[in-house]
Amino acid sequence: MENTCHRYSCEVAFSDTDASGWVHFSKILTYPERAEHDFLVSSGISVFDRSNGGWPRVKISCDYKRPLEFQDKIEVLLGLDHIGGTSLSWKFEILKNGGELAARGEMVTVKVDRTGVVAPLSDEERNILEGGK
Repeated sequence: MENTCHRYSCEVAFSDTDASGWVHFSKILTYPERAEHDFLVSSGISVFDRSNGGWPRVKISCDYKRPLEFQDKIEVLLGLDHIGGTSLSWKFEILKNGGELAARGEMVTVKVDRTGVVAPLSDEERNILEGGK
């Protein structure tokens, strides 16, 4: 994936699967969220703080290509596509077992203050994020 700024690896948990033995579509969406949180924390940006707010997702889309199963080793490739005044646009790919594409998509997160009102990115956050782009 172009513009990959972060890689996140994990193993599919049994609790992510449904009666088919495959990961439920809604659980797949948690993987890019985990990758985003891992990237922000490793960059020194708070994911959520009751006194300062957080980064809720306001839009997400995903194209599912291959099923994921219990104990699959997966890697999420995360790319920061656009940095706005209050929002971040991400692209992601989820690869299974060493490179097979399982899903790809996009999501938009918005920075909010402690009351849930949209807030501008700080200069420090912008500088950190631009370094990862």
